[in-house]
Amino acid sequence: MTTAGPAARLYGDLAGWWPLISPVEVYEDDARAAVELFGLAGHPVRHVLELGSGGGHLAHHLLPRHTMTLVDLSPGMLAVSRQLNPAASHVLGDMRDVRLGRTFDAVLVHDAVDYMTTPRDLSAAFRTAFEHCRPGGVAVFFPDHVADTFEPVTDCGGSDAEDGSGVRYLEWRLPREPGATTARTEYTFTLRDADGTIRTVHETHVTGLFTVAEWQRLLGAAGFEVSTARESGGQGRTMFIGHRPADPAGPRG
Repeated sequence: MTTAGPAARLYGDLAGWWPLISPVEVYEDDARAAVELFGLAGHPVRHVLELGSGGGHLAHHLLPRHTMTLVDLSPGMLAVSRQLNPAASHVLGDMRDVRLGRTFDAVLVHDAVDYMTTPRDLSAAFRTAFEHCRPGGVAVFFPDHVADTFEPVTDCGGSDAEDGSGVRYLEWRLPREPGATTARTEYTFTLRDADGTIRTVHETHVTGLFTVAEWQRLLGAAGFEVSTARESGGQGRTMFIGHRPADPAGPRG
């Protein structure tokens, strides 16, 4: 998962708490949605690249049906994912500039794409996805919000482990400031160690806020043919599908 800034602790020293902050079962519905959108590819999807894969909770539901290559900027989050998904390939890299020298049947970018806070960063991530998507393949993006439908949100959650440790968090997404192209979310984490010690951590995350039209324009500029899908239920998110045109000379692996 691309970080919220150089000091983002959620994906740094707090990475080991990720399975309790955002449990793996939470991702089942998004995995089903991803598989459905993979069906829009012009060929069967077997090999999938996930950019900004975080703790690997989404990927866990796609294995073993798909061979997964997982790229993330955080060594701590990759360590969590390696423990959960030993069969997947893990690569330390930034979705804006990583180049693996191969293509995949599909590219998946979950909510890590929210941390692209400028059109330049978002375009760079789209170019990476295009470079790694085989002709006839699809790239699927799951942003948490778009400017057209953005709403402030307050949420909470967390869970406990068998050893007595646990996490509770409060998420406070603030109202959009007039003309702003980013959104600000305040997080407070209350962490309980196995010995009962309690501590709290607060940090601010800044995420990009782009219109659907801007998403479509930038995806098109990267070379994709673009379509969208709207989540039914849940957050009602807008999902974006980039179709890489088939190579006239035929597909290549």
